[in-house]
Amino acid sequence: MHDNSKLLFARHALPLFTRGVRVLEIGPDYVPSTYQQMVAAERRGDGPAVWETVDLASRPGMTHAATNEYAFPIPESSYDVVVSGQVMEHVRKPWLWLRELARVCRAGGHVLTICPVSWPYHEAPVDCWRAYPEGMRALYEDAGLEVLEASWKTLEPRGLLPRCPRPISDHAPGLLYKLARFLHWPLARSYDTITIGRKPAARRA
Repeated sequence: MHDNSKLLFARHALPLFTRGVRVLEIGPDYVPSTYQQMVAAERRGDGPAVWETVDLASRPGMTHAATNEYAFPIPESSYDVVVSGQVMEHVRKPWLWLRELARVCRAGGHVLTICPVSWPYHEAPVDCWRAYPEGMRALYEDAGLEVLEASWKTLEPRGLLPRCPRPISDHAPGLLYKLARFLHWPLARSYDTITIGRKPAARRA
């Protein structure tokens, strides 16, 4: 997971992970994931009561195995926080995917996504989208979520090269990249879109 994703999560998302909440993470990088470890370090054992995971197929350590990205084997309204980082760009139909995230979120709960903007094409197994705040607002609103935060930014140190769409890629590092990493010089900064939405309480008849 790249630094900007972690920095955005720390600034905007950590307050959501209060004592006793139930969390579902979509497609985590590891088990426990980077985000889960960050929350554990911040809360020091006084954080979420449950941190479960879902991914396609049967990755080791996953709580749930989904057969497709638009239908999770999870009851409706099961979690207080539904979080994903670096996942949506690999989803072919994100409008359907966001509706599923909203479905498994409880009324009054939160859906959080962090999506790369400046990263080069990377299949896993497909790479489909880069989304800015206005696009994420539209997706969240379509899923029935109230948008609390939607912004496109970097919190990484200022780089020596232009920002997107020409980042230095970890997938094909050249000599300049290797030298910069060795000397701890920042080159290009990563830009990501972070979006937080709240699922409204059900209206009484």
